[in-house]
Amino acid sequence: MVDAAIDGSFVESVYDESALSAVEAKLARYLSICTLSSKNLLTEKDKIKGLISDISHQTKTPIANILLYSQLLSEHELPEDCATCVQALSSQAEKLNFLIGALVKMSRLETGIITVSPKQETIQRLLDEVRDQIMLKADTKEVSVVMEDTAANACFDLKWTVEAVCNIVDNAVKYTERGGSIIVKVVPYEMFCRIDIVDNGIGIAPSEQSKIFNRFYRSGDVSQFEGIGIGLYLAREILAAEGGYIKVSSTPGSGSVFSVFLPGTN
Repeated sequence: MVDAAIDGSFVESVYDESALSAVEAKLARYLSICTLSSKNLLTEKDKIKGLISDISHQTKTPIANILLYSQLLSEHELPEDCATCVQALSSQAEKLNFLIGALVKMSRLETGIITVSPKQETIQRLLDEVRDQIMLKADTKEVSVVMEDTAANACFDLKWTVEAVCNIVDNAVKYTERGGSIIVKVVPYEMFCRIDIVDNGIGIAPSEQSKIFNRFYRSGDVSQFEGIGIGLYLAREILAAEGGYIKVSSTPGSGSVFSVFLPGTN
């Protein structure tokens, strides 16, 4: 009966007053409830999917227009107080655009709308794409980013893993003082490949290290820095979805080491 329930072929076959019939009836009822619950979950997921799509669609155009018009205004000669307001408007619109994008990604991951598709890739290709995305911000802040070359391979979804690692490196740049340095190095193992992101930034207190991967969590020590507390949460969720994980070790004032572990094989 249990085997039949597992493969989906269970049907009641005994209709009498015996204990077997009672067990069959209860098992049939249980399976019916499970099926209904599964259908309800799928319905709710579809509703959430539609809501996320609506939010993304309805906010995209207004935010794009605000950014466009603020840019057009900034190209005109304006009084100093007006120019300051336009700059603030543009900055806040960019923050809102980033927040909406991050919330949509987070919701899609949590509801399974976005799925990762891990396959064998070279770690070097991952690092090259991360470098391309992060170097402008690092150069602007005069933070040195050194990525050691590697011949290692791992099993991961390139697009989403680039986003996960970029979130970590972006944080390293953000919390490293001007003129600081970041080193990204790879350590291959038999079953996993480890990517270490090492910085000499402000570091993380031991009491905070178990909390920084929580959604929207931000330490009071970094309140002066911009951020909403989603980057590391997204990174952890992406890595977990493809069979990897992330660890951190840090000493306040001496920097941090974020270690990304990716499966070595399919």
